Formats: sequence, C-alpha cells, structure tokens
Amino acid sequence: MFKTQAETRAFVAALKPLIAGAVHCDVVIAPPFTALAAAAEAAAGSNIAIAGQNLYWEKQGAFTGEISAAMLLEAGCRYVIIGHSERRQFFGETDETVAKKVPAALAAGLIPIVCMGESLDERNANHTESVLKRQFQGGLGALTGEQFSRILVAYEPVWAIGTGRTATPEIAAEAHHILRQDAAKRFGESHASALRILYGGSVKPENVKALMAQPEIDGALVGGASLDTNSFASIVNF
Repeated sequence: MFKTQAETRAFVAALKPLIAGAVHCDVVIAPPFTALAAAAEAAAGSNIAIAGQNLYWEKQGAFTGEISAAMLLEAGCRYVIIGHSERRQFFGETDETVAKKVPAALAAGLIPIVCMGESLDERNANHTESVLKRQFQGGLGALTGEQFSRILVAYEPVWAIGTGRTATPEIAAEAHHILRQDAAKRFGESHASALRILYGGSVKPENVKALMAQPEIDGALVGGASLDTNSFASIVNF
C-alpha cells in the first residue's frame, strides 16, 4: 500500500531510463488498484509491464471492495499477483480461494503470479515441504497442463517478508526444487522445467546476485527494495 497516482507516475518516469537496456528479464511492477491506470499510461512504450496485487474470481456482482480480472485488464494490467502472503496472513486468502482466482485470471488473459511459502513456525517445525506441497496442490492442482503453462510461481517464505531476514540462496533453491518436483509430478517434466519460479523475501541489491546464481531461481518478487527506483533498477540490472 504505497504511492498515489502522482507518485506512481513519477516512479515510472524515473525507472524507465534506468532499466531501458534490460533485455535479460521481464520487468513488472504492481501498484495499488488506484494507481494501475496511471502506471500503465506512464509505462506505455517501455519494457515495464503492470500487475494487479489481487483480484476476485467472479466477473461482476455484489462483492463490495473487490476487483475483477476485466477491470484489471482495462486498467492496463498484463499480470496479477495471487495468494500473496500478506493476503493470506491478514485478509483470509486460502488455497481454495487461490484455486478460484487463478483460472479466472487465465480466462481473462492475465498472467498469474501465484505465491506460496511457509511461516517461521512451520519452518522451525520442519514442515516447509508439506506446506509447499499443500499450497501447490490446493491452489494449482486442478489446472490443466495448458493453464499451468501460463502461470508464474513465487516462493515467498513468510518469515523473510519485511523482516530483513533472507533465505540463503541454498534454502531458497531447495524450496524452489520442491515446487518444481511438485510441478513435475502433477503436470510432467516439460511443464516443470519451463515453469518460472521467483524468489520473494527481502530481496535487495546486496543479495540478488547470489540468489540469481542458483539455477532453480528464475527471478525475484521484490518488496520494500522496489519502492526506490535506484534500488529496484540495480536489482533488475544485477
């Protein structure tokens, strides 16, 4: 919950020249709903795509405060984040709601970025693998292979979100390997190898190179470090 429309326009204007040469990765920013159209307008003609931070699975109806996939598309989105740990922790998101939102996003032509990850208690209890398997199966297990081929997954250990604690590259890679194994079992080796799995959890300019050196890590879901254009650009251009 950062940046007004004016702040978002200024952010995108400052970011564009800093990452204009970034052809090695896709760059996506996810402003609040109120700033999506401003971000899309400011990013037009650049290599920056826009994502919503959430959506609801129905096309329309008496769902006060919710946003549909069509509304996100109209505002200029190509992507949408689903199942973010803060949505799970504070706003009742579950594997079941994730399972409803992902097909709704895909049906509208959006690319879902589906988040999964364990809490500190779950990690300390050695439940990381069982939690990731449950979230993968519960959130994505009902998809077809074709649907699965159009999503991104983000491993987002809750204990590393905004805490300053970062999973070591080895810990992150191990979790990504678990998720890729789950994908292989459910959707086959070709879908699993093509799946892009992002790491999210206190990603900073100082640690992005070590994280991205891991073959299992395909990208980053950046939180606080994305609020400053120079910081975010240095992550993009690592």
